[in-house]
Amino acid sequence: MDFEFSEKVQDLRKKLTAFMEEYIYPNERLYHRHVEEDRRRPAPIIEELKPKARAAGLWNLFLPKAENGGGLTNLEYAPLCEIMGRCLWAPEVFNCSAPDTGNMEVLERYGTPEQKERWLKPLLDGEIRSCFAMTEPGVASSDATNIEASIRRDGDEYVLNGHKWWTSGAGDSRCRLAIFMGKTDPAAPKHRQQSMILAPMDAPGVKLTRLLTVFGYDDAPHGHGDVIFSNVRVPVSNLLLGEGRGFEIAQGRLGPGRIHHSMRLIGVAERALEMMCARVKSRVAFGKTLADQGTIRADIANSRIEIEQARLLVLKAAYLMDSAGNKAAKTEIAMIKVVAPTLALAVIDRALQAHGGAGVSQDFELAAMWANSRTLRLADGPDEVHREAIAKTELRK
Repeated sequence: MDFEFSEKVQDLRKKLTAFMEEYIYPNERLYHRHVEEDRRRPAPIIEELKPKARAAGLWNLFLPKAENGGGLTNLEYAPLCEIMGRCLWAPEVFNCSAPDTGNMEVLERYGTPEQKERWLKPLLDGEIRSCFAMTEPGVASSDATNIEASIRRDGDEYVLNGHKWWTSGAGDSRCRLAIFMGKTDPAAPKHRQQSMILAPMDAPGVKLTRLLTVFGYDDAPHGHGDVIFSNVRVPVSNLLLGEGRGFEIAQGRLGPGRIHHSMRLIGVAERALEMMCARVKSRVAFGKTLADQGTIRADIANSRIEIEQARLLVLKAAYLMDSAGNKAAKTEIAMIKVVAPTLALAVIDRALQAHGGAGVSQDFELAAMWANSRTLRLADGPDEVHREAIAKTELRK
């Protein structure tokens, strides 16, 4: 496995790093101020920076196909995704933020020409946003076969009914589309009961009831929606791939999504370590800088060791996805999905401790970084599900 970055990737890394330093980090406080002024309105700074990112060739880098995206492999995208992950809102500037990335991949891979023209094109252009309506409050949604929402055929339309939550992005005023997962045939074999369909967010019967908080953060304007679909009618042509193919689409969608989360988390951990190092070199306690304290030095060393280990596993998983396919890499994807958030949380926690009371305040990004990273031990499958899959593979050996 050759993990050395190509000249193309090295060039993109330099451009992306320079963009982050010139436009993203200096505007973090401005972004928060924009959001506080109007929590439902997209932050103007993001819309101002999107044309700059596009002009710099830093747009849709996540999408492998060159005609619509960066034409990068997973292995090539990994170090770029890591850089974007250093700021929670940065990926949107480059049109590389979840859940739009996963939804765009679904439409690219499974959509009809008409579906692509109506929904994929404006998503690729960053004109609209989307959400993914799968998780339900009434069932253990880590097992997608438990989904209870229904998709019922009625002539030339499907009728959608269901209660979804953690529908990330549903609170954004630019959100125009939900990819809705429900059952078209509860009597079919277990993994052929579910289907996915495109549901416009302005369709009659779609109601955003509330926005959920994450450890007190409402993640505005993006938001995590609690959404009711009540007799929502959409054309038959909005169905993705065919009846009974929903579980298949979900598996195809979640593989890249899981590794993208993991790539970004390496960036989160790197930034937390940098913040910790800067802090401990500038603070004096008990007659010497914190950087001269043995326990702090051990925290720094352990953080570096763990980041390097996690990055290598991310790169291995990306390499296998490229060389053998997502299915062949499923164990490595499961492993990194467990490792990356755990690693990020450990490093952020050490950085929080080194910052003292300031670390848990709004003056630094660390508290929000921790909250976001902690949710990723649940999103796209909780740790327990991935560990179960890894264990089954080992036992089969």
